[in-house]
Amino acid sequence: MKDKLEITHPAKGLALLTINGTGKNNLADAGLAEELLQVCEDINFDSGIRAVIITGAAGKDFCTGTAGGKKSAFSLSGPVAALNCPVIAAIDGEASGMGLELALACDIRLASARARFSLPYIEKGLIPSDGATQRLPRLVGRAKAMELMLTGETISAQDALQIGLVNRVLPQKELLPSALEIGRDMAGKASLALKYCKEAVIKGLDMTLDQGLHLEGDLYFLLHTTNDRTEGINAFKEKRKPRFKGK
Repeated sequence: MKDKLEITHPAKGLALLTINGTGKNNLADAGLAEELLQVCEDINFDSGIRAVIITGAAGKDFCTGTAGGKKSAFSLSGPVAALNCPVIAAIDGEASGMGLELALACDIRLASARARFSLPYIEKGLIPSDGATQRLPRLVGRAKAMELMLTGETISAQDALQIGLVNRVLPQKELLPSALEIGRDMAGKASLALKYCKEAVIKGLDMTLDQGLHLEGDLYFLLHTTNDRTEGINAFKEKRKPRFKGK
């Protein structure tokens, strides 16, 4: 266990990162960012990890901005966005400022019914500094992203679901179990297929449709050269669960 980030492995191939920052608000700081960067780099070099869950410590918010709302020289979203494997955010309580920007860097966002979301930078004479101006419009559209950033308003979990900011809203007691269920399911799949699917979607957003289709085709045919693809075929023929090895 690190000082501000607990790493556990609740299932084979699944890493659970629990943020235990400053105070009940789970404030982001340079120490948390440094630990997150190191952990994410280690995960990318560990072929055994196929999915990641990020959540806040029990009794705390998911993650909020820095103390005093100061502009930060560090990033939480960067290391998470650079992860090759799928990342699930399990959001309970408040996700604001850099905490929301961290959630935006994840691939799937689950929220408890009591979760709240905001980017209050404008109220302090600032703008988002960890990716929200780019990731939020891509996720919820320009108009709603502008509204959230220019007003600094706080929205509920249900409002976040309605605009597509989160994938699901769950009772608080079901939040982490649901995230673990999805994570375990992903961890049982072929890691290369997960990686390439994520790559095709993310890179394709910055390409023309024709370029994106070419990328999809290249990655699809590349998977046919892997041992995991052969294992998938054999498992189907033998009516058994595949044993993927990430090769």
